[in-house]
Amino acid sequence: MSYQYKLDMTMMFAIHDALRRELERIARVTARVDEDPRHVLSTAVGWELFKKFLQVHHRSEDVTVWPVMQRELAGRPDELTLLDAMEAEHAVIDPLLDDIDAALADRAAGLERLGGLVDTLHTGLSGHLKHEEAEALELMDRTMTQEEWMTFSATQRDGIGDYAHRYLPWILDEMDAARAASILAHIPDPLRAAYEAEWRDAYASLDLWGPRKGTPAA
Repeated sequence: MSYQYKLDMTMMFAIHDALRRELERIARVTARVDEDPRHVLSTAVGWELFKKFLQVHHRSEDVTVWPVMQRELAGRPDELTLLDAMEAEHAVIDPLLDDIDAALADRAAGLERLGGLVDTLHTGLSGHLKHEEAEALELMDRTMTQEEWMTFSATQRDGIGDYAHRYLPWILDEMDAARAASILAHIPDPLRAAYEAEWRDAYASLDLWGPRKGTPAA
């Protein structure tokens, strides 16, 4: 029988799946042979959104999840070792975004480095998400209170800020209809109305992983 969470992990799993989806898209971009992937990736709205939402997610955990759990689990070395592993994985993954951006800007040797960096990001983030789902989420559920979990969710929402009109469509991108409907049912009415009236179509019109000019709109 699978573990039954007392905390609402709906958005946690949705974010994880969205990150996995984008990792596959990034890998396809860097494997392109018809155009320099440095140009495509460096100008892609999809890359900017991926970085933004990954960084917000990790920072929210770093600020509102791991410190709470470390305090509550003091004196329990096995559990603390797991938390240390989670933080260590973040510390490896997050700098890779800057490393990839540096490779994108390197006209001399960037193309040679890009594939390896993207492979490292794919392996590292995929492994981290799997590790967190296999072990850390249950520990979060057993350790954190509803109020503490709501603080994590609020911190993440605050980090998204003006990107809310991109974030919800990004989460729901390619999600099956039943699961998307379940998530939308828990979204506040004004946000759901905005999604259905404007945000969904505006997101669908974006060329997320095509070369473009200018900077992404928030």
